Amino acid sequence: MSCARAVVLLSGGLDSATCLAIARSRGCECFALSVNYGQRHRAELDAAARIAQVLGAAEHRTMSIDLAGIGGSALTDRSIEVPTAPSQGIPITYVPARNTQLLALALGWAEVLEARHLFVGVNAVDYSGYPDCRPEFIHAFERLANLATKAGVEGRSLAVEAPLLHWSKAAIIRAGLELGVDYSLTVSCYRADERGRACGLCDSCRLRAEGFRSAGVADPTRYAMGADLP
Repeated sequence: MSCARAVVLLSGGLDSATCLAIARSRGCECFALSVNYGQRHRAELDAAARIAQVLGAAEHRTMSIDLAGIGGSALTDRSIEVPTAPSQGIPITYVPARNTQLLALALGWAEVLEARHLFVGVNAVDYSGYPDCRPEFIHAFERLANLATKAGVEGRSLAVEAPLLHWSKAAIIRAGLELGVDYSLTVSCYRADERGRACGLCDSCRLRAEGFRSAGVADPTRYAMGADLP
C-alpha cells in the first residue's frame, strides 16, 4: 500500500520524532497528532509542536482526553512518585489503556482525512515493558481498525505502522540522525521541569542516555540543574 496521507502520533519524545521523520521519508503527507491526556507536564507537548514544524508536518493537532481521571499511573497521578530506580515487572509509569485510546483518536482522524496509515513510535526492545508497546498489541489494533471503521468495511484497509518496534534505542537514534532529526528539540523525561529539562533518573532518561552512548553520538539532552546524569 503506497503511503499518501498518514496520521502520526507525536508525543514530543525521541521515538515519536523519529517515527515522524521515517513517515516523511516514505513519501507520506503527515498529519501529526499529540494528546494532552493529563500527563505530569506539558513540556513534551511543547516539544511536539516544535518537532512537527521543523519536520514539516502538513498539520499538527493536539487533542485532549482525561486519563488523569482514571489515575493508576505515576504519569497521571501526582500522588504517585515516578520511580528513580529500575523496578520488577510493569512499572507504575504504565498508563492504563493509553496507547489504545491514543490510537483510537488517530484512527478517527485518519478516517476523516481518508488517510490509510497510522504511525506510532512504540518500541518493544529498549522499553519499560508496557503491554501496549508489543507486536501483539499493534497487530490486534490493526485488525480492530479494519473491523470498526467505515473505511475498513468498505475495503479501504488501514495499516498501523510501528517502524521502531524491533529496533534498539541506538538504532533509532542513528536512523533519526540520518533523517535530520534534531534530538535537542525532544523531551522524553517523565519528570521534566517546566523548561523541558530532564531529571536524569527516571526509566525514560536512563533508556535515552544509554541509547546515545550505544550509538556513539553526543547526548543533546538538557538536564535540570543538579540532576544526576544517567
